[in-house]
Amino acid sequence: MFYVYDLSVGLSVGKREIMELTTIILAAGDGTRMRSSLPKLLHPVAGLPIVGHVIGAARDAGSNNIGVVTAPNQTQIVQLVSSLAPNAKVFEQTERLGTAHAAQMARPIWENANGNIAVVYGDHPLLRAANFVSVLELLEQGFDAAVLGFEPDNPSGYGRLIVEGERLLDIVEHKDASATQLEIGLCNACILVFKAEIFRQIIDKVGNENAQMEYYLPDLVKLANKAGFKVGFALGDANDVVGVNSRPQLAHAEGVFQNRLRNAFMESGITLRDPNSTYFSFDTRIAPDVTIEPNVVFGPKVIVESGVLIKAFSHIEGAKIAKNAIVGPFARLRPGAELAPDSKVGNFCEVKNAKIGKGAKVNHLSYIGDADIGKEANIGAGTITCNYDGFGKYRTNIGEGASIGSNTSLVAPINIGKNAIVGAGSTLVHDVEDEALALARSSQTNKEDYAPRFRANALAKKKNTMVKK
Repeated sequence: MFYVYDLSVGLSVGKREIMELTTIILAAGDGTRMRSSLPKLLHPVAGLPIVGHVIGAARDAGSNNIGVVTAPNQTQIVQLVSSLAPNAKVFEQTERLGTAHAAQMARPIWENANGNIAVVYGDHPLLRAANFVSVLELLEQGFDAAVLGFEPDNPSGYGRLIVEGERLLDIVEHKDASATQLEIGLCNACILVFKAEIFRQIIDKVGNENAQMEYYLPDLVKLANKAGFKVGFALGDANDVVGVNSRPQLAHAEGVFQNRLRNAFMESGITLRDPNSTYFSFDTRIAPDVTIEPNVVFGPKVIVESGVLIKAFSHIEGAKIAKNAIVGPFARLRPGAELAPDSKVGNFCEVKNAKIGKGAKVNHLSYIGDADIGKEANIGAGTITCNYDGFGKYRTNIGEGASIGSNTSLVAPINIGKNAIVGAGSTLVHDVEDEALALARSSQTNKEDYAPRFRANALAKKKNTMVKK
């Protein structure tokens, strides 16, 4: 049984039945403070682009209809959305007229929607499904709309929630707030939810009479109250609603997310010798009773079974590691690496697109690429599977119980038979039969008393050079 971190809520909770939900994700911001040619929302947190986290939280909250509003010509975001949520629709905001205007661009998915409509900012990678649920529950309790709020240590820059008891009366942007309103510590987070019919009634009534002359999404709250609807608010944890607009904020979000992962994995029965130096991907899957030493990095698509020991300074991505295998220290497992039970990949080894059989050992200083290593085979230090000729990749097959001597090059395609032995220092280009011994190296020649003469000649040459100078 594997533990995989639940992006939506942290520790796993049961699913709940909720009313039909349409979610509009606003992803049209420029992200100029990132100082990057990569769109802001494609910067990764734990290996998943920022907007991917928001899509995941919305989907896990029960959203069966997702629209993403982007700036023009954001092909990379469109492709990402298609890969993460094939049924989602993408819309362009050709003019930057504000967040309410961006929500209007998604009209095709909300104009006939049933149930509830949520609008969420796409630059919040730490959102969980639980944050959506907290505001949706208010609608189930009789509110017509609800907003997610939070109480930051420093409210500067955030819109303030103007409340009366359990009701939310208005959201005032920081630039438009009075001195008294700026003293309010309750701030707007990133999710607004409305009953679908109410959203349709008021979304086109938003005006732009404000300091920025933009159509603000939070103005929906005032409009809803003016129309006699009941608007509520829920509180989220400040760490759940962290927005990312700069590299320091991206680093902060990464740190928070990694700490979530570390704590969740340790609670599930995994030993981290130095949690702060271990980095996981959002989709890392690990079974209990795995031990991970310091300075280990997991890239995407890694599965680790129970009893595995991963030693320090190893990097693993796209790999499957079976029970009781040992990895590292200083090992690199690349995509397609599969380690069978009780196998070992030791220090300064790289494995790519290769299967290491049960009990097989690749102990040190080797490259094993595009290969199948049989069970109980032993791969000596410095072994290289020469898998690429500049045009194509070729496989190496090493049979059960085979022994490959140190400093051996196996030029693929090649097959080494069961229980075969390959002498150290060999370069092989032909198959080796079962139980055979293969040697492919030049003959050794020893010249008696050659060393003293060599040194004397070298010294004479050095003196002659110094005289000429």
